[in-house]
Amino acid sequence: MIETLIKGGVLMIPLVLCSLAALAVVFDRWVAFRQNGKVDIKSLRAKVLAHLKKGSISAAIEDCETSRGPVAAVMLAGLRSYSHLKAKGENAETMRLVVGEVMQDASAQAMSAVNNRLDVLTTVGTAAPLLGMTGTVTGMIASFAGLAQAGSSGGGGGAVASGIAEALITTAAGLLIALGAVIPQSLFSRWSDGIELEIDETSAELVEYILTAH
Repeated sequence: MIETLIKGGVLMIPLVLCSLAALAVVFDRWVAFRQNGKVDIKSLRAKVLAHLKKGSISAAIEDCETSRGPVAAVMLAGLRSYSHLKAKGENAETMRLVVGEVMQDASAQAMSAVNNRLDVLTTVGTAAPLLGMTGTVTGMIASFAGLAQAGSSGGGGGAVASGIAEALITTAAGLLIALGAVIPQSLFSRWSDGIELEIDETSAELVEYILTAH
């Protein structure tokens, strides 16, 4: 393996760095999404609504505080705002508007955390093939230089083979690294869209409850 990397030339250094960065992000996001997937959002939403219907906002807040994940965090922000506004005796329309804005801001922050470092995968997926193509060009230049030397001195076969090896290795490495970044990035983006949809549904549910309850 080390020998193959060496044959790929100097451009294998940034390619290896790209692969390490992609692996680190994939592992980090996989763990984060896996932990979020363990949270039963439907059950949490049902318990929160049940508490609200009983008039126990504090119990609903406590359930959100003990839960993990972006959906619970957005619900917690909305419930705290709702509790504060209700204590002040605000009307239903004011509570609806304020709670909606609070949850929207909390949603933006939560989704920023969910999508954290996914742009690294996008960058690696774009840069790795370009680095591989650059290695192809430099390898072919080395091959042609070897051919020119072979034509003038009758040797240079080793230089030609070395240049071709560099071209093929960097191209293959760039494509493989790009695939290793783009495929997880696509999967994570799909999971992220699902989380965002859950947040939107939860926000709409809480705002609708405020309107109907008051």
